[in-house]
Amino acid sequence: MRHKFLYLIFFAVVFLLLSVAVMLLWNAILPQVTQLSKISYWQALGLMILCRILFGGFSFGGKGRNAKYFLKEKLMGMDENDRSSFKEEWRKRSDRL
Repeated sequence: MRHKFLYLIFFAVVFLLLSVAVMLLWNAILPQVTQLSKISYWQALGLMILCRILFGGFSFGGKGRNAKYFLKEKLMGMDENDRSSFKEEWRKRSDRL
């Protein structure tokens, strides 16, 4: 229970610091590039929440698991020839790195 509370505090602090970063970036770039005005900290916080609602961002690690399951399902749906050629292609790509 204590770890959950600490994680909640950690993510709240990170979210608040990201709001500061949004405000600073907005105020440094957008008023000069466009004719938009500068924003306050609370407006930046509102933008962060709006982006979270609209785009579903800030998911820590969730997409990696979905990609893993998608790849596993794709491999299971292949026949043996396709599966071996797919694995060989990935080996070639990883050797290039």
